[in-house]
Amino acid sequence: CPQQAEKAVHQKKEQSRTKCRKARRRHVQLVAEFNRRQRKNIWLETHIWHAKRFHMVKKWGYCLGNSPTEKCYRACYRAMTKHCLLQDLSYYCCLELTGEENELLKQLSRICSTDTGLTFEEPCCLTGRFEGSLDLYRADCYPEAMLGPVTFIWKPRDGSANRQLWIWLHPALKQDILQELKAIFQCSEPEEICVPDPVTPSVQEEEQKVVVQKLGKRRKEDKEGEKAVPVKKIIGDGTRDPLQACSWVSPATGVQISDRSMEILRYRLIGPWAHCVLTGTLKAAALQTV
Repeated sequence: CPQQAEKAVHQKKEQSRTKCRKARRRHVQLVAEFNRRQRKNIWLETHIWHAKRFHMVKKWGYCLGNSPTEKCYRACYRAMTKHCLLQDLSYYCCLELTGEENELLKQLSRICSTDTGLTFEEPCCLTGRFEGSLDLYRADCYPEAMLGPVTFIWKPRDGSANRQLWIWLHPALKQDILQELKAIFQCSEPEEICVPDPVTPSVQEEEQKVVVQKLGKRRKEDKEGEKAVPVKKIIGDGTRDPLQACSWVSPATGVQISDRSMEILRYRLIGPWAHCVLTGTLKAAALQTV
């Protein structure tokens, strides 16, 4: 009958109005959805790009691109052999060691061996010009009790006796290697965990939060929309709880170990044009002497 047909058309208009693409693609709504969906599995900075082109998998506390949805294997191979291919390795964990150079080398020599190749004492790597790679073992247990492969890079000398060393490792190896480093440097567990104070939101952020709450109430399936914070950010580290400590200091040796995972982005360029891409993208900063 005409009344039922008019009622059906009216319901269709109401439904399309609440689910229109423009409303769903609003910046505030996208930010709320971004923060809500990465609470359990951490997203990389390039997650959105990969999610549109790759099958995503959840591993080691992260959401990573596993295989492409399109047949782009030949394109990737062509980029590696003739052009340049970029890989996002930001999910790799970074451990920062700060302390006196002699003390660092003395203790690190216990978890590696010259029989496997390079060590932390290699002159070309010790200057900070080149990155090194080696296999780590339990302290004084070589050739048994292997922990896994890592890469490292020293910060160039600045005239002081203290040095900084960054060790990059796979997230599956992080806990074992971190515990071994804390053991050989005699780092004590912190008694208190410093949780940063919440930043007072501005008037604009409060207004955005009210809009997010209204949008969250429209969606029946998204009950957490009201709690979404309208600030886009990458949350923490997939291998560490936010309430756990991320820095340890040794009272005996003075060495400090810091967990810098997800604080430093890491990309890998493969191909003959890799150097050209870097030189065209990065510009050297002018040194200012006082």
